[in-house]
Amino acid sequence: MEPVTLTTDRLVLRAVGPEDTDAVFAAAQDPGIQRWTTVPSPYLYEHARGFTGQLVPDGWADDSMFTFGLFLPSGDLVGMLGVTMRGLGEAEIGYWGTKEHRGNGYVSEAASAVARWAFTERSVDRLEWRAEVGNHASRAVAERAGFTVEGTLRSALNNKDVRRDCWVGSLLPSDLGLPSAAPYLPSRA
Repeated sequence: MEPVTLTTDRLVLRAVGPEDTDAVFAAAQDPGIQRWTTVPSPYLYEHARGFTGQLVPDGWADDSMFTFGLFLPSGDLVGMLGVTMRGLGEAEIGYWGTKEHRGNGYVSEAASAVARWAFTERSVDRLEWRAEVGNHASRAVAERAGFTVEGTLRSALNNKDVRRDCWVGSLLPSDLGLPSAAPYLPSRA
C-alpha cells in the first residue's frame, strides 16, 4: 500500500524517507535506543540509509510493516513507531522516542493513533507489544496507550544475539470501543 500520514493534536505521523536519514541517524546514536531496541549497535550511517531508503518503503509496499516517523509540526523528529504484521489480524507494535523529547507523551499519543488506524484500516484484531523486562519507559508508554500487560515470556526476545525475557501486552479494538474484524469470544474462566 502507499504510505499514509496521520495527525494527532501535536504530531504528524508519516513514513520516513531518504530526506530523514540524518535525523534518524542522529537519534539512533542514543545509548538508550541502542540498549532497549533491536537497532544495530553501533548504529552506522549505512544503517540509517538502509532503514529510510529500503526497509521502510519496502514494508509499506508489501504490507508487512508500517513505519511512522513521529514529527512535531516544526519538522523535529520525536520518535519512531512501527506496526509489523505477524499473522491474519495480528500485529506487533514497536517504538522509540528521541532523547530530547522523552517525557512529553508523544509516543503514547502516536501509539494510540496508529492503533486506531491499524484496527480500522488494516483489520488488525490484536495489537501486541513486547519489551525486554526492565524497559520501564516502554511499558509506561504501552500502558498509557491502553495496552493490557499480560505477563512475562521467558527467553522470547532476541536482541543482539542474546535471548532475553520480555513483557508482553495487547490492545484489542474493543479496548478502544471499536468493532473487531473477526468475532472474539473471550474466556469465561
